[in-house]
Amino acid sequence: MRVVHKKVWPVYFESLLSGKKTFELRLNDFEIEEGDTLVLEEWDPQTKTYTGRTLEKVVTYVGKFRIDDLFWPKEEIEEKGLQIISLQ
Repeated sequence: MRVVHKKVWPVYFESLLSGKKTFELRLNDFEIEEGDTLVLEEWDPQTKTYTGRTLEKVVTYVGKFRIDDLFWPKEEIEEKGLQIISLQ
């Protein structure tokens, strides 16, 4: 198990902190797996500095997808985009 640090913008940090947001959508440019700890460090894109607030979350699921491997045609994805739905 490892600890992975990532920046997160204030609006998303607040939603994670409150428990409303229970997922992360990230570019697949780093290694992470179930059981790892994701340390989210609040980053202010306006000042380009960390705020000092952090949040640790244990990873319970990782889904990795390539656009070409999804169910929908690439053109439709580019036109309409994707959405992630969190369920409780």
